[in-house]
Amino acid sequence: MSDWPELRIERDHPTLAILHLASQMMGKIRVAHAPWSNHGWHVALQPRANGFETLPTAAADGRTFTLALDLCTHAIELSVSDDGRDSVPLAQPTIADLHAAFVAMLDRHGLPSSFNAMPSEIDGAAPFADDRAERAYDPDSADRLRRAFARLLPVFDHFRAGFAGKSSPVHLWWGAFDLAVSRFSGKTAPPHPGGMPGLPDRVAREAYSHEVASAGFWAAGAAEAEPFFYSYIYPEPDGYRSAKVAHGRFDETFGEFLLPYAEVRAAADPAAMLGEFLQSAYEAAATSASWDRAALERAPVAP
Repeated sequence: MSDWPELRIERDHPTLAILHLASQMMGKIRVAHAPWSNHGWHVALQPRANGFETLPTAAADGRTFTLALDLCTHAIELSVSDDGRDSVPLAQPTIADLHAAFVAMLDRHGLPSSFNAMPSEIDGAAPFADDRAERAYDPDSADRLRRAFARLLPVFDHFRAGFAGKSSPVHLWWGAFDLAVSRFSGKTAPPHPGGMPGLPDRVAREAYSHEVASAGFWAAGAAEAEPFFYSYIYPEPDGYRSAKVAHGRFDETFGEFLLPYAEVRAAADPAAMLGEFLQSAYEAAATSASWDRAALERAPVAP
C-alpha cells in the first residue's frame, strides 16, 4: 500500500476549497503591504512542516508578523515579532465568517488588515465578505493534504537543486492553489496575453516577463477536480507538444504536460516516478527552446 495519501475529490473538495480561500486572504495581505518582488515571489506562501506561511511582513510601528496555514492545528496562525500570537480556526460556518475573524485578529494586534476583497483566479467567486454559502471543514481531509505535501516536497526540492540559473523557491501560489518551482533561461519573453479571472493582466505580464519553464502540483482547491502534477514552458517553442516525457501526457486544453496525482500514488515508487516526470518534462522544454543547458544545469550535490 502506498504511503502517499489518497486525495479523493468527492470527499476532500469542500475542505480544499476552504484552504484555498484561506490561503488567498493570507497572501493578499502581502500583496497590499509588502514591496513588490520580481514575478510576485514575495506573495507566495512558503512550505513548513505543518503547512505554509507568508514571509515576514512589516507593520508601520516597526514590528513584523507572519501568517501560517497550519494543517495540524487547523487554523490560520499569527506570529508577531513582539511575541504576540493568535489564531483563527479554519472551521467556520462560512467564508464570510472566516474573513471577518481573520480581519478582526489582525486588528486586535494593530496590524495591517486591508486587502483586495475579491478572490483571485476562481471563476464565479463571491467577495470573501459576501460568501455566505455553508461550509464544512474536515480535519482529516486537511491532514491528507498535509501528508501529500510532506511526500512530494522533497522531490521538488531535489529537482530545484539541479539548476544553476535563476530559479524560484519551491512555493505555494495561492491564486490557483498550486505548489510550483520555476526555472528561467535568462531570455526575455513576449508579453503574456493575460485573461485570468481576478488577476490583472499587468501582474501576469510581469510574472511571465522572461522565458520560464515551470513545474508544480495543482491541489485543485476551489476547483472540483482531481489533483495533478504539471510542467509547461512560456513561450511555447515549436516541437514541445510532441516531445517524449516520462509518464503523463500533453493536455491540449491546459497547454501543459500533466500527470495525475492518483497515478503517482499508485506507482511502485511514487517519488521516483514524479522525479522522472519533472526532469524529463523540463528537458523537453529546455531542448525545444534551445536553452544553454550546459551553463544552466548542475548536479544536485554539495560542492
